[in-house]
Formats: sequence, structure tokens, C-alpha cells
Amino acid sequence: MAMISVQNLVKERKYPFIFALAILLVSATIFFLYSTNLQSLTFSLGDLQKSNPTTSKPSQNATISPDTTQKVDDANDNTKSDDSNDSNSSKDYEKNNTTITNIDNNDHNNLLIVDLKIKWVACKGPAAVDYIPCLDNSQAIKELKSRRHMEHRERHCPQPSPRCLVPLPNGYKVPVPWPKSRDMIWYDNVPHPKLVEYKKDQHWVIKKGDFLVFPGGGTQFKDGVTNYINFIEKTLPSIEWGRHTRVILDVGCGVASFGGYLLDKDVITMSFAPKDEHEAQIQFALERGIPATLSVIGTQKLTFPDNAFDLIHCARCRVHWDADGGKPLMELNRILRPGGFFVWSATPVYRDDDRDRNVWNSMVALTKSICWKVVAKTVDSSGIGLVIYQKPVSSSCYEKRQESNPPLCEQQDEKNAPWYVPLSGCLPRLPVDSMGNLVGWPTQWPDRISSKPPSLTTLSDAEEMFIEDTKHWASLVSDVYLDGPAINWSSVRNIMDMNAGYGGFAAALIDLPYWVMNVVPTHMEDTLPIIFDRGLIGIYHDWCESLNTYPRTYDLLHASFLFRNLTQRCDIIDVAVEMDRILRPGGYILVQDTMEMINKLNSVLRSMQWSTSLYQGQFLVGNKGFWRPK
Repeated sequence: MAMISVQNLVKERKYPFIFALAILLVSATIFFLYSTNLQSLTFSLGDLQKSNPTTSKPSQNATISPDTTQKVDDANDNTKSDDSNDSNSSKDYEKNNTTITNIDNNDHNNLLIVDLKIKWVACKGPAAVDYIPCLDNSQAIKELKSRRHMEHRERHCPQPSPRCLVPLPNGYKVPVPWPKSRDMIWYDNVPHPKLVEYKKDQHWVIKKGDFLVFPGGGTQFKDGVTNYINFIEKTLPSIEWGRHTRVILDVGCGVASFGGYLLDKDVITMSFAPKDEHEAQIQFALERGIPATLSVIGTQKLTFPDNAFDLIHCARCRVHWDADGGKPLMELNRILRPGGFFVWSATPVYRDDDRDRNVWNSMVALTKSICWKVVAKTVDSSGIGLVIYQKPVSSSCYEKRQESNPPLCEQQDEKNAPWYVPLSGCLPRLPVDSMGNLVGWPTQWPDRISSKPPSLTTLSDAEEMFIEDTKHWASLVSDVYLDGPAINWSSVRNIMDMNAGYGGFAAALIDLPYWVMNVVPTHMEDTLPIIFDRGLIGIYHDWCESLNTYPRTYDLLHASFLFRNLTQRCDIIDVAVEMDRILRPGGYILVQDTMEMINKLNSVLRSMQWSTSLYQGQFLVGNKGFWRPK
């Protein structure tokens, strides 16, 4: 058959055929261009799940269904179940159950919105409202061979990570704002009455109507915590709160009134205690707006760097310092700065019965073996006593010991970023710079925040990089963060920087009524010693796992270029679930990352009924609501 040319068609005046052919060609071109563009914009759940084998299998709690829709108005169902929290563990589902049903690249400041159709469910169990996955893994705890060294209070993370959303307590309200929250919080937000009854004679916490009130009492604070703080400084004036002593650790902190009242003296305290029979003490602290974390001195090193704290405090903290060859006290020695102080207020210091005398004698021998010296010992007017030890500032005592017991650590043992690292039975060597000189005490506060940190590397450009980083964050916070994004900063108190670097973000906020928990991810460069040198606090953490904190404990989560490296190791959905767990309803996230990571994170957050927006084309701002799945 001869081919019909367009020219012949024109001559024969077959215009309708020409018109139809033109429409066909245009339609085919548009379809081709749209399909190509669609492929460049979309990403599947498989793209969200670039993870290691242990976290690559999603849970039944986040099942994907093409015919499931979400309703923002769904109410929170707080019905309690007899199931254990282990029912929150994950089961497999196939990637082909995922469908992308909507792509909108025009709204929300050019954020790509992908409807993942995730059917979220609430975490189950009688304690679901306070669920902490790595501390509430009852199956792993049951299988422990020993609990002698507090193994049951340590981390035992479920694999794969749970894919459920933590429900709200009945009657949950927007938290009491700071500074009023230091002294009173809503009872319904932390509905735990046990400490009220258990410590009623020591004035830790009192229930008054709808509130829990914290009068500033404590087991060792018979005349109030303010008098106790002043008594310590009067006993040893060289402590000099808020100048020489800036960063401290409070071991077994109770409801953290000691750290809360030290804020008035420009001292920031990392208060910590285990999740134990003293029900919700760390949750009380964080609800009050006081820095705190869940931890225990058990079989593993604390997640702090060497030589971090200016002072460590223990008031009846119930730690057997001489246990296991003295490893608990040697762990304090590791994290205490050379020349730093250990304040111990406990009955062996001021009572003379057989039990207390034996404990005191053991403490004398142990502190002598690690070269701590007693610089003060006294009893106050209420009959409460304390002793203050000081860590050496030179290695001469170590070298003069008649017995090298405990021995000095080998150089290869002296690594920072302790993460699942067993307690050591050796003494870390005192820190030295590249010239072999002992590292000195940081500059006095407040100059310390901007001075060159003693632990900063001596490489030629290190100080210049530190200065530029400080300037960058000061400018970004003042010109962008505080002035632009849709964040109600007056509702913010507890902030977490998920990838803190040098701590520049926290430093830029230092004159505002916030505190920042600086997190240095375990897979990133170890900058946590620098953060402590600056007079700030922080911890190590792997964001592929759940954090040691209660649900609803932070008002704002900040992350700068965290996800592009993190998603090579684990699933962004699991990280988003953890962010949802630790953020309070009404709280915010502020994320700077690549647009690929922002779009992926945004899609997960939208599936949890968060509101999101993109600011200046590079900052993802998310606001968590009160919605919870049934």
C-alpha cells in the first residue's frame, strides 16, 4: 500500500483527518513529558527504607494500604489493654503493598507531598502512654542472666523498631510554661502519684488540685534546696557556682530540684536517674523544664565523653561506688574534668554505725587508689553532712602509687563516643594536647561559651573553623530561626539538637529562656568534648534506635543535615516515629537538609497528621498536633 502523505491529504481537502492526527501527536508528546517528569519527582516507600538488615522490615503497626485514608479529626483512644508492650514489635510486609496516590508540588511552599497511605496504630499495653522502646523491652529483660549490676535498667532495644504511635494520657494539656513550670506542672500530664506518697515527708512533690507542686525539698535538703546549694559553695568557695563551675552531673537526681534551682546561678545540670521504682522522676524533671535524661551506672559506660563535667553531685543516690572493684566510681573519674569536684552527701559521711563505717572505709581506700583527695568535709545545722573530693590535675600521683591498682588505661582504650561500651577497670590518662601539655580548665563562664575550647584540635585551621561555625549559627538563629518560621517560641522550653556539631545552635540561644540537649550521633565526628568545654551539655546517641527519654518531653527538635547520612544505615520512618514519640503535642521540628531528605521526612510526618511547611526553600518546619490513632 502506498504511504499517504500530508501534502496529498491537503490537496484532497481532508482537513478533519489532519486535525485528528495533530491532536494525537500533541497528546503523545504531553504524555511522554509528564511520565518523565513524574519519574523524577516521585519516590516509593522503598526509597524511604534504605536501611541495614536489622531495621529494613517494617512493622504491622505502620501497614501500607492503597484503600486506607487518614482523618485529622480522629480522636485519641486511650483504652488500656492487658497486652504487654512487646505487642508493639514489628512484623514484615511487602514493599508492593505501597501505593503513591497523590503528588502535589504546588502547595506548602513547593514541598513534595506524597500520600504514603500509612495506617498508624497506637502503642499497646497498660504503660503505653510512657512507652520507651529500649527500656521497656520486657522480653529481653526476662532473658537476662543477671540483674546484679542493674542490667535490667540498661538499654535493650527491640528489633526491628516498633512502628506505633504513643497515646496521650487522659486529660493531657499544653504544659505549664517556664518559669512557672519549675514549681508546678499539670498532674494529668504525668499522672504518677507514687512519689507523692513515698516522699511526702521529704517534700519532693505534693499534689494540689490539678497540679503537682515541687516545693524544693529533698532527702538531703531539709532546709530547702536553695540553702543546700549555698551550703556547698560556703563549704568550698573555689567551686564558685556559675563562674568556675558551670556544667555538672547530678547522679540519682530525684525530681531534679537541685539542677532546677542551680539554673538561677548560671549552672546547667545534667540530671539523671534510671527508670525504676521511683516512678517517673525524670519525666517530672523534663515536664518541669529541667534538663534530665534516663541512665544508670550499671555494666556500661555513660554516654558522656571523658573529662566532661566540672562537678558531679550525689545526694543519697543509692550507688555502691566500691562495687565490682570500684568500677562505678572509676566511671565518674572518667567523665570528671581534671581538677573537678565530686560532692557526696550520704549517711556514711556523717553517721557512725557499723554499716556506714564500713562503707566510709571502703570509700577512703578507693578514692586514695584513684588519687582523689578530700578538700572539704562538714555537717550542716540540720545534721546533714557532705564530703567534697577533687580529681588530680597532674599525673604525678598516679606515678607515685605503691601499687598500680587500678592500672592506667592503654592508649587504645581511651576512646570517646562510649556507646554500649563496658565499664572499665582502669584509670584514663589525663588529657594532653598535641604538644604533650596537660589540657587546662576552660575559661570562666560566660566567656567560656565563645572561647577556644581546650579539647579543640590543634590543626592549623581548627580555630578558624570553630569561629566561623559560631558566627554562622549566631546569624542563622537571629536572622532566620527566631524571625521567620511559623514557630511560637514563647511555648518552647526544652530543645534537642539532633546533630549538634560544635554546639553552635545551642550557643546562639544561650541568652534566651531555653535549654538545649546537644546530641552527637555515634556515626558522626565526635564533637561532644567541645560542647562540654563550651559550658553546654549533651549526649551520644544512635538515631537508628530509640532515645532514653519519656514520651512528650521536648518542645522543639532541631536537625541540621542529619538525615542524608543516617538513612544509609536505617529507615527514615523509624526516626520519624521516634521524633513523634519524644515531641510534645503542639511542639515543633526545624530541619535543614537536602530536598530529597526533606521531602521524604515530610511525607512521613504528614501521614501522622502533622502540619508542615517549607521556609526559604530549605528549612522544613513541622508542627505536631494532638491527633493519635485509635
